[in-house]
Amino acid sequence: MSIWWSLHLRREAASVPLARRLLLGTMETAGVDPDVSYDLSLALSEACANAVEHGGESDRQDSSAAYRVTAYLDGEKCRIEVTDSGPGFPSVRRRPAPMEAENGRGLCLIHELADHVQIGNKPGRGAVVSFDKILKWKKDAPLMAV
Repeated sequence: MSIWWSLHLRREAASVPLARRLLLGTMETAGVDPDVSYDLSLALSEACANAVEHGGESDRQDSSAAYRVTAYLDGEKCRIEVTDSGPGFPSVRRRPAPMEAENGRGLCLIHELADHVQIGNKPGRGAVVSFDKILKWKKDAPLMAV
């Protein structure tokens, strides 16, 4: 079983729950274990929130005021990629924020919730956060990988 979808979203707070609901609906329909679905949806929310907040110039109304979310369910793994059009991550990274901090802990949460995380820049295109997780399935899942 293989499913993929991609969204081109405006950098607005309302886009975050839209992406999260689409992912949760896809996972539920496929028969993915709810705990795994929740972890992935929380990681996606954090990545989208970062793209909305840091992903470009907030006063522009063109395509640079958008970001892209792509999700792949392929076999036993789900991979999610969030790409924005902002300045990207600085070449010298700060230490991750402590979990009790109010800001700056999104990337830490993504690392905790996913099995593998890649964070980088696409030259001229902004920051990219991609993460994947091995899927667990509900018993008798309709789209379970064989």
